[in-house]
Amino acid sequence: MREIDAVIITQTVKKLCIDANCRLSDDVKKCIKKSCDGEVWPHAKEILERIVENYEIAEKENMPICQDTGMACVFLEIGQDVHINGDITDAVNEGVRQGYEEGYLRKSVVRDPIDRVNTGDNTPAMIYFEIVPGDKIELTVAPKGFGSENMSKIAMLRPSDGLQGVKDFVIKTVEEAGPNPCPPVVVGVGIGGTFDKAAYLAKKALIRPVDVPNSDSFYAELEKELLDEINKLGIGPQGLGGKTTALAVNIEKYPTHIAGLPVAVNINCHVTRHKTEVI
Repeated sequence: MREIDAVIITQTVKKLCIDANCRLSDDVKKCIKKSCDGEVWPHAKEILERIVENYEIAEKENMPICQDTGMACVFLEIGQDVHINGDITDAVNEGVRQGYEEGYLRKSVVRDPIDRVNTGDNTPAMIYFEIVPGDKIELTVAPKGFGSENMSKIAMLRPSDGLQGVKDFVIKTVEEAGPNPCPPVVVGVGIGGTFDKAAYLAKKALIRPVDVPNSDSFYAELEKELLDEINKLGIGPQGLGGKTTALAVNIEKYPTHIAGLPVAVNINCHVTRHKTEVI
C-alpha cells in the first residue's frame, strides 16, 4: 500500500489549473495550425491565425488563453493500492481555490443555480473518481467554459434509431450550436450506459488528445466520418464560414440496456483545456 498525502493532490491541482488555462496542449495547437494551412476562405484563415497568435501570447505571458477560465472538472484515476492521508475532495477543492487565486483566473462558480451568488474562489470543482489497478494517481484538470457547455445535449434514443440516429443527433447538435461555442470546436460524444453515464463519457472524451483516435476501429472510423460531415456544415471559425467547424470528434462508448441507446454530445471550443500529471 502506497501512502500519498492529500497536500500533494492540492499542490498538483493548483499547478494544473494554472497550466491548463494558460498553455494549450500540443495536440490541439498542431491541429489548429494544420487547419489554418488547409483553409481557403480568407476570413476563416485569418481567424485561425489570430487564434494561434492568441495562444502563443498566452503561453509567453503566462496569461489565460480565454477570459472564461471555466469550471474546474477534475478527473482522478486512483490506484487501488493507494491510501490517501486526508480528505481527497477537500484537497482537490483547495487546489482549485489556490490555483484560481494565484493564477489570477476568473472565478465563475455560483453557490446555487437559482440565487446566483458567486463562491468567490471557483469551488466546488466537478470531481470524477475512478478506481484502477496500481499504486499511483493520474490526475487531470479540465477547465470547462460554459459558452460551449451550454450547447451540449443528451438524447435517449431508441435502439431502432440505430447508428444513423446517433449520427443525425451529433450533427444536428453541432449545427444548432452554430457560432455560439466559438468554433472551431472539439466534439465529445458518449454512447451507451445510462442517462448520466453517457454524459460522463462525452465529458471524458474531451480529455483524449485530438490526434489519438478511438482504440476500436469501428468508432475510429465513425469519428472520422462525423468530423467530415460536421466540417461540411460550413459554419467555420467563429461562425463566419469555412472548412474548419470542428477540430476533432472524440467518441467514448459503454454497454447499455437492451431497450436503450443513450447519446450525449459535450461540445468544447478550440480552447480544449486539459493537463494531466501522475503522482
